Amino acid sequence: MTALLPLVVLVPLLAAGGVLIASRNPVAQRFVAIGSLAIVLVVSAALLVVVDADGTLVMHVGGWQAPFGIVLVVDRLSALMLVVSAAVLLAVLVFAVGQGLTDGNDETPVSIFYPSYLVLAAGVFNAFLAGDLFNLYVGFEILLVASYVLITLGGTELRIRAGVTYIVVSLLSSLLFLAAVTMLYAATGTVTIAELSVRIAELPQDVQILLHVMLLVAFGIKAAVFPLSFWLPDSYPTAPAPVTAVFAGLLTKVGVYAIIRTETILFPTPELNPALLVVALLTLVVGILGAVAQTDLRRLLSFTLVSHIGYMILGVGLGTPEGTAAATFYIVHHIIVQTTLFLATGLIEREAGSTSLLHLGGLLKAAPVVGVLFFVPALNLAGIPPFSGFIGKLGLFEASVQEGSPLAIVVVGAGALVSLLTLYALARAWNLAFWRPLDQVRHTPEEPTEDFDDARWTGGTMTETRQRSPLMIASTTAMVVLSVALTVAAGPLYAISDRAGENLEGASYYTDSVLGGGR
Repeated sequence: MTALLPLVVLVPLLAAGGVLIASRNPVAQRFVAIGSLAIVLVVSAALLVVVDADGTLVMHVGGWQAPFGIVLVVDRLSALMLVVSAAVLLAVLVFAVGQGLTDGNDETPVSIFYPSYLVLAAGVFNAFLAGDLFNLYVGFEILLVASYVLITLGGTELRIRAGVTYIVVSLLSSLLFLAAVTMLYAATGTVTIAELSVRIAELPQDVQILLHVMLLVAFGIKAAVFPLSFWLPDSYPTAPAPVTAVFAGLLTKVGVYAIIRTETILFPTPELNPALLVVALLTLVVGILGAVAQTDLRRLLSFTLVSHIGYMILGVGLGTPEGTAAATFYIVHHIIVQTTLFLATGLIEREAGSTSLLHLGGLLKAAPVVGVLFFVPALNLAGIPPFSGFIGKLGLFEASVQEGSPLAIVVVGAGALVSLLTLYALARAWNLAFWRPLDQVRHTPEEPTEDFDDARWTGGTMTETRQRSPLMIASTTAMVVLSVALTVAAGPLYAISDRAGENLEGASYYTDSVLGGGR
């Protein structure tokens, strides 16, 4: 099974080259792109089954042992992330194909979109497989290059401006990460994560803290934790709907994943756990206050994205297997639900011509299917029982109470309040967009949006909207069904998350698995 590990990265990279070769055959491009991600999904599912049954898989690429070779590692956590990310990337790609068939690829030109999207997928998969910090850095840089191309598709002023902000912030994060990797190599002679977990403990305490903080700040920027999240609400909403959906669902979670590895393997000591809990508290509160104040649906969801990263940091900051397990479950839940909400928002934009809540209304009558596709994941994100959002938050709160520190209890209270405010913000948005009668919509002209340059508001309606492809509806519906399936299969999924959390208690299991050759 170890031979399958590099396929997860190689297949989308080879497919990116294939779609470039087939640039004059859009049908072949779509077939290659969708087929490659379907293959990765099947391989990832097989890896998850094997790893959960038999233990961690390790591959030393080219037969070179650490610290000289590249190490690929799949344990329960990384296998779970591979499966979820492959499923989300595939669903969003189908949505993008449907949008391209309807619009003639104006928003997502196939000559640029498909290869960039597949390279982005390869970067995500590589980050989850990386068994050494430099390979993780390479995965981040692959993500950075591809995401900059995707976020600026169309070349409008707003997108270029957002892309510049995104690239500058990401480069700062990458430079800090590379500096930390360089210092770790100078101090320990290796960048292999398993070996670092042993050698870092031999360094002076002040050096450990410096390196620890540098890594947390670098990954915190990518994860968009407060106060390092300032760039996200202005960057993500400007991109085309498929790009925004995959960015919101996946890219910040790669940063959270790196933080989990840092806290459980590289620095499993509790010195900075209180600081992480404070960061979780501030991220929860500041993010949701920003969401409540928004009048644009995309920006509202971007702020809820920032806020709910705080739940994941809460689980990591507890420093217990129960906290890590709950954070893992919540990451899976949030990837799927947040992506679904952004896809549904893309459908709303096509139906009404805007995402401004000031000018939306009557959509329940005009597009009842879209109303349901937004309503179900909105309830899930808000944590309404019995959805997976409720189960994940309950697991986080229980782990916090078991940890028992006053700070953890305070964060639990903030988390409960944030859940209520999330429900308020999303219920208000749904009420304004779907339930409010059209004749109550504010009758003022709106400036052309960057996605609808020729559109104008007249009496609460748009003079130009865009059709919804059946593929767009089908992919969004599949994501809604998958989000509901998280509730139905919450028991087995949480059991896998529990086992992943137990494996990450201390660094010994991971270290022994990697240095001992796996399993």
